[in-house]
Amino acid sequence: MLDHKPTLIIVDDHPIVLEGLVKIFTKNTEFEVIANFTRGNDLLSFLRGKSVDVALIDIILPDINGMALCKEIKKIAPYTIVIGLSNHQARSAVTKMLKNGANGYILKDASIEEITNCVREALKGKIVFSSGIAEVMSKPQVRTQWTFVKLTPRENEILKLVAQGFTSLKIAEILFLSRFTVENHRKNLLQKFQAKNIAELISNATQQGLL
Repeated sequence: MLDHKPTLIIVDDHPIVLEGLVKIFTKNTEFEVIANFTRGNDLLSFLRGKSVDVALIDIILPDINGMALCKEIKKIAPYTIVIGLSNHQARSAVTKMLKNGANGYILKDASIEEITNCVREALKGKIVFSSGIAEVMSKPQVRTQWTFVKLTPRENEILKLVAQGFTSLKIAEILFLSRFTVENHRKNLLQKFQAKNIAELISNATQQGLL
């Protein structure tokens, strides 16, 4: 048992979600929120100078994906409890988070009670899931029909920008490319992930830990 109030850090690049989570745990006198960030690398910098009991991290961030972030957190602060936050319930994403040292995985649509209870249980040393994830993990694993996708550095850049909701025109401006080039990359990404649309592309890429 801890001899102090458990400290939390929350990382999410969506301001509304971040603000909501901070309010939930600030109002709950069991916990102390000591920092919140919208970028994973800011969290890593913080952890190099200060210890924290629990890190709640979004698995899709603008600068680093949650799987990689979890692995880096465990290198810097091996005793920090890491719990993934996501809108996606892909089994492979959950499995990769756990493999990289995570102590749990929570869907963002979980209730306040469920989220806080997961943190309590994780502090007791348990692996925790919100109910939606527990249901997914309890089902037999189904083999996917596609193999692991290998991306070029440029495709990886464009995939991340597409996932953030940028249009082809905006991506072209950001990467100093023509709109035609960006559109070709988008088509190639859809083919590589065997996706019919952008939503399916993002889902498949997330399942493979690329977002």
